[in-house]
Parts: sequence; structure tokens; C-alpha cells
Amino acid sequence: MDRATLIRRSYPNLVVVTRVLNHDRGHFMVRREVRSTDFMNPGEHDDRTAPQFRNRKGRGSHKGRLYDRSRRDRQRGSHSGGFGGPGPRSRLEDTDGDVTMSDSPQDTSGQHRWAPYGRPSRKGDGRFDRDRRQGKGGGGRGGFRGDRGSGGGSSGVGGKNRTGWYKVTIPHGKKYDKKWLLSALQNICSVPYTPVQYHVDHNRVHFYVDDSAAASALHKCSHKITDTDGYKVEVHVNDSAPPSFLLSDLKPEHLEHLKQCMAKRFDGSQQALDLNSIRTDPDLVSHNIEIVLNWKTNMEAVIKIIEENIPELTCLNLSNNRIHKLDELAELVTKVPNLKTLNLSNNELKSDRELDKVKGLKLVELWLNRNPLCNHFKDQASYISAVRQRFPRLLKLDGHDLPPPIGFDVETPTTIPSCKGSCFGSDEIKALILRFLQQYYSIYDSGNRQPLLDAYHDGASLSLTTPYSTQNPSRSSLGEYHKDSRNLKRIKDSTMRFRLLKHTRLNVVAFLNELPKTQHDIASFTVDVNTYTNTLLSFTVSGVFKEVAVDGKSRDSTMAFSRVFITVPAGNSGLCIVNDQLFIRMATTEEIRRAFVAPAPTPSSSPVPTLTSQQQEMLTAFSQKSGMNLEWSQKCLQDNEWDFNRAAQIFTQLKSEGQIPDVAFLK
Repeated sequence: MDRATLIRRSYPNLVVVTRVLNHDRGHFMVRREVRSTDFMNPGEHDDRTAPQFRNRKGRGSHKGRLYDRSRRDRQRGSHSGGFGGPGPRSRLEDTDGDVTMSDSPQDTSGQHRWAPYGRPSRKGDGRFDRDRRQGKGGGGRGGFRGDRGSGGGSSGVGGKNRTGWYKVTIPHGKKYDKKWLLSALQNICSVPYTPVQYHVDHNRVHFYVDDSAAASALHKCSHKITDTDGYKVEVHVNDSAPPSFLLSDLKPEHLEHLKQCMAKRFDGSQQALDLNSIRTDPDLVSHNIEIVLNWKTNMEAVIKIIEENIPELTCLNLSNNRIHKLDELAELVTKVPNLKTLNLSNNELKSDRELDKVKGLKLVELWLNRNPLCNHFKDQASYISAVRQRFPRLLKLDGHDLPPPIGFDVETPTTIPSCKGSCFGSDEIKALILRFLQQYYSIYDSGNRQPLLDAYHDGASLSLTTPYSTQNPSRSSLGEYHKDSRNLKRIKDSTMRFRLLKHTRLNVVAFLNELPKTQHDIASFTVDVNTYTNTLLSFTVSGVFKEVAVDGKSRDSTMAFSRVFITVPAGNSGLCIVNDQLFIRMATTEEIRRAFVAPAPTPSSSPVPTLTSQQQEMLTAFSQKSGMNLEWSQKCLQDNEWDFNRAAQIFTQLKSEGQIPDVAFLK
């Protein structure tokens, strides 16, 4: 028996009257009405069966416009608020609704039919109608969806909030200025609001509101504010318990009952306190006292009782208490210093970062199983590693023994030895390296670095490195160097690594000429000899320098460098660079404080003019014979118009009179 026959037999006096309202390209807009034959006019059309139209070629039941429209109408909840047609409540009511009909008989299967015995759609209209019949109102399945339906409350907040409080969360809100963020929200929020207990939790910002209309309006502000970096600001709003500071302290009589309860749960022989599921403790429940360790005031009361009565506690069980944060437990580090065992199992800790708040505890046993955070690790090894980073002395985790920890058990504060000075190995090597550095940096800090060609081997190589950082390098003073940095932690592509390595002395010196002009503090140099043979000398020089602007003035930023030279013998007593590794970073506070304190020698107060090859040879020879460094040797020669013999006589005379300062001589 088909449905039409069943309807006619069940309701013999009811008919469906179909009226054609409009015709558009083969589609008909019709109105169907449920009428009783007892009140029907004799001349009125009685159409008890669906009208038959010729099927158009290529149009199946799911290919016409009707299918798309009817599905869209069901999703929107149109036609009397239902999703798939009226429910049982509508059997004898006049639907009087407009539907779309095509000229294909198969297309009628997708329409909203009046089905007196039809089951509610599984897409949710049955539950929707059932709630509406019970007077609950619409609003969907919770959240802020009240504006989507026609039967919901006006506030837009899904469900009834028993507390009246709502928590507003701004993901990544830590990077925003508080005043800017609240002003931006208020400017576009349609309802005035007052933020309560604004605070930062990791990268998120939270605050509370106690008005459902304001909560709904704030929820609609999500993705409507654009920050200075071009990102949309998300706004999440959820039902919430009242802010912690509003939760009143326990009454004195309640505190006394809590103290008695804890005394009953304390084992003095083991110095152990068992607060497992304290919320359901019969003694507390019988006195109508609710102890929720999630609440700040309750946890503080428990810790205060421990501090005042059992500060020697070594074992604490806080399992099955729905704890999701450990902020208040941080006080255990100072108030219960002997605590060795802590049970936090069967709680709601979602991140291992919560453990950072209690990592000062010297725990040897910890229980964390059955917390959401345990599901965030790919394997047991990473889980153990993350926990042991906070508690290096831990021997047992979740009841399982761990391998003994490896580390330095230093109880008393240890002072790191002060940095030693330069290490040359021998006086001969010392004189050779100092002479080389004096000459190299006098040219490097001059206006022209082209003469450094003589310092490099034909097949020399050079690389520049800056520290690896996730921050935008353009905002750092190292931006000029970052683009050429060959830091292997940042550069993974082998082709790029090869391109950033400068080959041959021509390319090396050309690259050095492109770097900013500098002024090095020679007094800050520290030299360490790495390797020394008859055919090779490798040493590291470290120090500080400033960049020099075009007008000759030094910039404010002080930088530090470390440079590894690998050299081979050249000429009678010279060095030739075959490999140069330069590392540049920002100077530390202590390095900045000590930089450029000693008065700079006269020649370094202004750029050194370019020297001819003959003058460079004369300068080297004069430095060797006089024992003065290159800068003072050059001053002496320049003052005597590069007359070697006259400069030597003046030097001998001034030295005998004691008029040459110690800083002029090689150390």
C-alpha cells in the first residue's frame, strides 16, 4: 500500500489542494493546502495525486534545480522552522507554505512533502521540534548560534548559563598591548562591556564578562579586527565559572571541618597526606561543604593547613580532583621543601608546561597518568624526557622505575672561573700573530680594504656566520650581515651553502669591501692558538668593534666577533690566510661596558690612508726593529715623512728619554 492510499484511508475527509502560482522556465511555484472536503467549494480543484509533467531529457531526480534548493532550504531551517518538513505536531495544521516544483515527476521526491506519519529528518529537525514543543527554545547545539534560528533566545548564548559568567579568550593575545586590544574590541562591539580579571596565560589573553548580551556581541567580533601584522584577531567566548577572586574564602567553621578531614587522611608514620577525591569526602559532604581544588581559594586553604601543621610532609596525593592548573601548587616549593612524592593522576592537566610551575620540587616519584597531557607525546621515551627535564632527580614515574639520572649534583652555588687571557704557546708565535693582527686590522679599519689582497692565498676561502634566530633579522643590528650568513642551522640547501662560501682571494676581498666600515677595539682582542706546525698556524681572535658611518662617526651599537684564521708561512716572517671564518654577534652587557675604555692610539682616531707596497714593507721593518706596534710605527714614519733613518733616530732619542708610552709596544 503506497503512502497516498494510506493517507486517503486514514483521513477520508482531507485532501491536498495544489495551486500553480508562477511558472518560470519549466519550473512551477505552487501552493499546497490541506483542506477538508466538508468545507470545500464544489468548483474548487481537487488534486489528490501529483500532477504529471513530461520528463525533460537529461533531468534526473538529483540533477534539477529543485534538488539543490530543497537541500539548501533544509539546511537553513526554512519552511516553518523545520529542516526536513513538519513533524508530527503539524499533521492537522495548514502548512500553507510555498515550495518549488519542476516539471519532472522524479523531482518531486526532493520536495518538502506533508507527511502526517513521516519520521522527523535525521538531520536534526526532530530534536529541534521536540525542544520547541517542550518550550525550550532554539539556538542549536550550544555556543553562540542563537542568531541562526527563529526559535531561540535573544542573547545568542547557547544553553542556560547557571553562573552568568563568560570567559573571553584571545589566542596569541599576549603580543598585543592591553589598552589597544580592549579599545579595538569595544569600538566594534555592539554592546558595552566591562572586562573583569584581564590576565595572560602563556600566549593567550583571558578576561571575563557577566552579561550574556555582551558575551554574544564579543563573539561576533572574531576575525573583524586586523592587527599591525595583517592577522585577524580571534575571539573565543565560553560559559565559565565565576573568576577565582570572586570565590569567597571558606568560612571559619568550614576550615575547621577541612582541617579535621585532612588530619584523618594524614599518615604520620609515612609523612603522607591522601587528598584523593576530597570533594566527595563523606564528612565534608555531610556538612554540605564543597572543596574543589580547582578553585584558587580552596587550594590555598589546603596549602596553608599543610604549612601550619605538617610542613615536614614528604608525600602528597592530589589525584581525582579535576585539577587543570598548578599555579597554587607552586607555593609547595618553599612551604613544603621536603616533598618527594606527588600524585597528580586522574586530573585534567592538558600541557606538560604546567609542570614548570612546580619544577623547583626535588621529587623522586611523580604520578601523571590519566591526564590529557600524556596523550601529547609520540612515545614513552619523549614523555619521560619531558618530565625529567623538570625533575632531574626523578626515579619513578607513574609507578614505573626509571634509570638513574645522570648529572651534576651540586648543592652549593658554584662560581664559574673567570675567562683566561690569550694563549700563544710561545713568545715567537706571539710576536708573529700580534704583528699580523696589527697590520691586518689597521688596513681592515681603513677606508680601503683592497690592500688585504696581499694577506690572502690565491685559493683562500671565507665564510660569515651570525647567530641563528627565529626573529625578523631586519629588526636587528645584524641585518647587514644576516643576508650573507652561512649558519648551517638556517641554510639547509647545499647550493646556497656553496654560494655563500667565498672562494679565491679576489672574491674574498671584494666581499670584505662590501661589509660596513668598522673600528675594532684592539685592547679587547683575545687570541687562542689552535694548531701550530712548521707549515701551518691556526688561531682564533675574539673582540669587539663598532660600525663607522659615512661621516666617520661610530654608531651606538657595539658588536662582538670571533674569527678563525688558518694561515701558512709567507716571506721571511709573514702569514698568508688560506681560510677565514668570521662569526659576528651582538655584544653582551659586560663587553659593552669594557669596550673602548683604553684611549685609542692616535693613528686609529681617523681612517688610515692607503699605503703603497713600499710603505707597507718599510712599516713592517720599522715595527720589527723598534718593537712598536704597527700603529705607532706608522705614526713615527709619517711624522718623519717616511724617512726610515730619521724616524729611527727620533725613536731612539724619545725612547731613551722615556717619552714613548707602554701602549706603543708589542705585548
